[in-house]
Amino acid sequence: MPSRGDKYVDMRPLLPALLCLTALVMAEEKPNLPLVDLSGQKERQVIVAAGTAAVYQGHPTTLLLPNSQTILSVWCVNHGGSAGPMARSDDGGKSWTRLDAQLPKGFSTHQNCPSIYRIVDPAGKARLWVFSAALGKRGGPGMPSIMSEDEGKTWKEMPPLNFPCVMTFSSVVRLKDGRTLGLYHRGPGGADKTPLVTLQTITADGGFTWSEPHIVAEVDGKNPCEPFVFRSPDGKELACLLRENTHKGRSLMMFSQDEGTTWSTPTDTNWGLTGDRHNGVFTSDGRMVVCFRDQALNSPTKGHFVAWVGTYDDLKSGRPGQTRVKLLHHYGKRAGDCGYPGVELLPDGTIVATTYVQYAAGTEQNSVVSVRFKLSETDALLPR
Repeated sequence: MPSRGDKYVDMRPLLPALLCLTALVMAEEKPNLPLVDLSGQKERQVIVAAGTAAVYQGHPTTLLLPNSQTILSVWCVNHGGSAGPMARSDDGGKSWTRLDAQLPKGFSTHQNCPSIYRIVDPAGKARLWVFSAALGKRGGPGMPSIMSEDEGKTWKEMPPLNFPCVMTFSSVVRLKDGRTLGLYHRGPGGADKTPLVTLQTITADGGFTWSEPHIVAEVDGKNPCEPFVFRSPDGKELACLLRENTHKGRSLMMFSQDEGTTWSTPTDTNWGLTGDRHNGVFTSDGRMVVCFRDQALNSPTKGHFVAWVGTYDDLKSGRPGQTRVKLLHHYGKRAGDCGYPGVELLPDGTIVATTYVQYAAGTEQNSVVSVRFKLSETDALLPR
């Protein structure tokens, strides 16, 4: 028994309480969250761009146009490599046509995880933007872009914003006054080194110029990055999910009640939302579907592409949520090299989640793949 000076302290009366505390901590790291596995249902899967033994397709994002059927996707070649590919689907993601040859030649010199957004300026003019992390090389000028003023029919290359970053905007959100807020992360001097911080900037002219970035998430001992910002269902606040890159605990979340002027201190999400590069949608019944690379401790699907289903109140209060869905199995030797998604909701309730993953065992490298599902289908598969 432990001693205090020359006396012994009997810890045995405390043993039941200590065991209960240990059990509680272990339960929190793996709550009883039902799992639905769709990963083996090939009929749900569409290959947007197939990887080969020589070509690695990675890190896609998507954009659903206002007609609610046309989806654009952009991605890079090799892990965090060169931009250049783009594909278009006019049937809600069932089939895809490559558009690479129609893009500015300079786009292929943009580097690392291109992200596509539709930004509407305060006057109501919409433009499509594809931002990347750097020009020419990973250490080149930050955030180059291409832009379209005709819903993606034609594109032109734009000057870099010159914001040093690890990756460009992971998400943007329109503010009530018509401006658009963008979030991204960087390490010291913009390098991909710890500690990582998350920054915010705002455009008032539809994406041409942006305010001086400032840090909105910085946590001792943690690395908040890859922010996913969205508006609450009642429209009153902004919420943001953050990857926590030490992967020793859970992901992070923060909230703003003043349109991003101030943010709450980041706190842990529930266990089920722990992962990398969150993206999601609200369904017509008020639920939320968030897709990401699973990084939850003790998860049976860790390192694969999953979705969390719950309500906004579940997310904000830290409750477990309703279920998790395994969307794709990653067969790669590089564990967890998947899960940067675009997530779109079609009018009939179909969710189209597009990511990169090594699709099968073998020599072929990562492919860009989308998965189609409805919550009515996953609800029916839940254990009774």
